[in-house]
Amino acid sequence: MLRRLDQLLAARGYGSRREVAALVRAGLVSINGSPAQSAAEKANPACDEVMVRGCVVDLREHIYVMLHKPQGVISASRDPKAATVIDLLPQHLRRRELFPVGRLDKDTTGLLLITDDGALAHALLSPRRHVPKIYVASLAAPATESDIAAFSAGLHLPSDEICKPADLTPLENNQARIVLHEGKYHQVKRMFAAVGNEVLALHREAMGSLYLDEGLNPGECRELTEDEIKKLKGL
Repeated sequence: MLRRLDQLLAARGYGSRREVAALVRAGLVSINGSPAQSAAEKANPACDEVMVRGCVVDLREHIYVMLHKPQGVISASRDPKAATVIDLLPQHLRRRELFPVGRLDKDTTGLLLITDDGALAHALLSPRRHVPKIYVASLAAPATESDIAAFSAGLHLPSDEICKPADLTPLENNQARIVLHEGKYHQVKRMFAAVGNEVLALHREAMGSLYLDEGLNPGECRELTEDEIKKLKGL
């Protein structure tokens, strides 16, 4: 489908449509090797090559990035006072519409999906779809059999919220793996608080079919593979 240059380039972080028009007037934009004549000129993202300042522009409709979120960074697209997960992406992966799918607390680490595909994000976060999310928590005290039963039954929080049943598996060194099928605010921390325990650290391993790449260090990212995207969309 043909789209105007100013629309395409503004959506990919090259400034406002007025700023893109200035780039075109300066002769810094080309389509298939020929200088663009107007910001209203159209290109086909599926087959045309658009370049800005001699660099090829990624015209894919959507991008999908797996980030190993470190501590101390907020899960937001932009913030005037704090570093965000978008700030961790290399420049060539940044687009104006990018956002994290769901939120991890500032002190929580692990898997975070970043995309500009609103339809996929809605599907993954919709309460009706019950997409599983897997966390590992470091606890002040070991998880007990009664905790397992309470999580499995569905906890009633002091705020009168009722959590859906969750799987709790105790691990060594006062750790536990939790599988949730919803995403309430600070849910893991609040669930353990409700059974008299405290979460000291929290790490997300997976969301749906997508598992954190063990080769990514905190703060590192990579694009999803075609197979990973296909499986996520299949959910």
